[in-house]
Amino acid sequence: MPTTHHKERKFVISVIGAGSCDKDIYGLAEEVGRLIAQKGGTLITGGLGGVMEAASKGAKEAGGITVGILPGFSKEDANSFVTIPVATGLSHARNIIVARSADAVIAVSGEYGTLSEIAIALKLAKPVIGIKTWENIEGVIKAGSAEEAVNRALQLIK
Repeated sequence: MPTTHHKERKFVISVIGAGSCDKDIYGLAEEVGRLIAQKGGTLITGGLGGVMEAASKGAKEAGGITVGILPGFSKEDANSFVTIPVATGLSHARNIIVARSADAVIAVSGEYGTLSEIAIALKLAKPVIGIKTWENIEGVIKAGSAEEAVNRALQLIK
């Protein structure tokens, strides 16, 4: 008779940020992704470049699962570090899926798309941790490093 193994529920963190960024932000996002994977989490991003690519690269190189919630109709649009590409055809409306699917959201830098995801996540009562992102948004917990952001997210998920 097969035995049923009940594993501890894994966590999912969405990392959000701009589709293009400088090397410092790229490195920061890559570290966030790596830490999420090392701690056993699944990473969700918007699946494109910049912060999304960097976080996916860090997570994939650390052996993690990366999900890209893409705005267009083609899985081919995903960056090369996305394990599971989801082509939504929803354009910016995909931001709702990125926010809703996560146990917590970490914003790294970012522009208006990131701002919309922050707002959606807060509206859904998801923990939102921000690193070098939009200032003075009530409910966003500021973090000074990738490690602080991921640790804070994990504390708030548990």
